[in-house]
Amino acid sequence: MTSTATDTSAGSAPDSTGADRRRWFALAIVMTAAFMDLVDVTIVNVALPTIQHDEGASTGQIQWITAGYALAFAALLITGGRLGDIFGRKRLFLLGIGGFTIASALCGFAANPEMLVASRILQGGMAAMMVPQVLSIVHATFPAHERGKVFGLFGAIVGLGAVTGPLLGALLTEWNIFGLEWRPIFLINLPVGIAALVLGSRVITESKAPKALKLDLVGVVLVTLAMLALVYPLTQGRENGWPVWGFVMMAASVVIVAVLIAYEKAKTRRDGSPLIELSLFKVKSFAAGIAVQTVFGLVMGIFFLTWTLYMQIGLGWSALRAGLTGVPFSIAVSVAAGISVQKLVPLFGRKVLQAGALLMAVGVLIYVYESGHYGLEIKSWQMALPLVVMGLGMGLIVAPLTDAVLSEVPREHAGSASGLINTVMQMGNALGLSLVSVVFFNVVEDHMKQGEGNAAFIDGFHSSLLWAAGILVGIFVLMFALPRKPAAGPGEAEAHDDAPTEREPELIG
Repeated sequence: MTSTATDTSAGSAPDSTGADRRRWFALAIVMTAAFMDLVDVTIVNVALPTIQHDEGASTGQIQWITAGYALAFAALLITGGRLGDIFGRKRLFLLGIGGFTIASALCGFAANPEMLVASRILQGGMAAMMVPQVLSIVHATFPAHERGKVFGLFGAIVGLGAVTGPLLGALLTEWNIFGLEWRPIFLINLPVGIAALVLGSRVITESKAPKALKLDLVGVVLVTLAMLALVYPLTQGRENGWPVWGFVMMAASVVIVAVLIAYEKAKTRRDGSPLIELSLFKVKSFAAGIAVQTVFGLVMGIFFLTWTLYMQIGLGWSALRAGLTGVPFSIAVSVAAGISVQKLVPLFGRKVLQAGALLMAVGVLIYVYESGHYGLEIKSWQMALPLVVMGLGMGLIVAPLTDAVLSEVPREHAGSASGLINTVMQMGNALGLSLVSVVFFNVVEDHMKQGEGNAAFIDGFHSSLLWAAGILVGIFVLMFALPRKPAAGPGEAEAHDDAPTEREPELIG
């Protein structure tokens, strides 16, 4: 996706530098929208046990509330960016934020779990229209010499979202505003979304790409079908007794991927605008990076959902206590992310990312020991050590990973590559959430039958953590294929300047 902008509206008068005088107001609007999306991903996790209790949702529906959002987001992310290039970034941004606000209202007033799941899928789809425009609007609005400052602010927003989401979700759930229980975690988006919609229509300057790639709707359908064929049976299989059709669907997902690859090759030959630029996979570091992003998203999907259920259902903690327990993790992620990019990666390259994977694995194993040792009597402060270790490890990975993966990608494909990186992160997250049935709920159910009571959740959490630790070791090995020194050279730096990433990596899935 190219991001070279042509101004298609009069806009406001330029300042002495030739830039739009209203650019900082526009920045505030698009950053608010990005913050809404980041918080919405994390705010839901802490409220899931309350939603399950109040609405009588099944375990499969609980998984779909989060996985549905991630799946819709991933499937439409690249298409959302291309629609902005073709029809205008401002137009798609406003459409996305308007749809996101409506979907949030539908989530907040959902009459049953099925409506909530459907509304979350719609919300994810609207986020895919909104979020890719954020950095594209920044590139179209700000001169090059100001973008470093802007991207620094964006990083701060990402860190703030990581800390704010779980706490805000916990507080809104705990306060039970107007007797609405969990619903304010979605309804809070309404005034913010409406304000962003009204103000954004006034201060954001329209821009398009002069030569945008064509849409690949067939590719979108095939990607979505492949993910659904894999995710649906994993999510629903346990509740349905692992029927034969589930295994048939999972096998069909492999066939659909093969069809997708053949179609994308044909699309490349025909008009040069495939959804997935397959030639990128000839770059070893990119192919390895895509694998790292996918399995990293998988780990995040498994950990955060099982962690929430372990604390609130297994240990019987309130949403607020669970949210506060996670604060050390979020702070550690933010601190390590800043240090890794500014200080460590320029000196040590990929070793920083590998150290992050091993550090996360160590934190996970400490958690395995502590949760088993203290059992149901474990205290929040006793969880601080493994969470801080895990957070530091995660911070060493998430901030520099995208640049490391992109550093050997040809400049003409930088935009497509960055969009694909963030897409597979969300797909991995959706897959991880679906695997919770296998690595967590199966274990809990088996141990419940043995009369263990709430202690069964400790066993389920142990199972999830051991899976996470094993996957993190695999990530460490995959990282050997990344460049030793991922810092971009002059050509790549220019490419990154011309082709913004379509989505920053999520700190919490």
